[in-house]
Amino acid sequence: MNVTWTSKAVGDLARLHEFLAPVNQRAAARVLQSLTTVASRLPDQPRIGEKLDQYEPREVRRILVGKYEMRYEVRGSSVFILRPWHTREER
Repeated sequence: MNVTWTSKAVGDLARLHEFLAPVNQRAAARVLQSLTTVASRLPDQPRIGEKLDQYEPREVRRILVGKYEMRYEVRGSSVFILRPWHTREER
């Protein structure tokens, strides 16, 4: 099983870093490291996140990483990272 970051997810990582880095460069790096580490572990346990039924028949799940939510889709032998964001953001 492999992990693929969608272009929107990569854009979200860049946006989060741009928001945090001017205030605290080390915190920005830690957040990105945490999100990418969790994503890299999903192939071992792809169904660890909560299933979001509103996306049926797709298998979209969410996992909390500290104060961040990451949505991902399990499709065949792949995990697609869809969107990460801070839980206080309006979505």
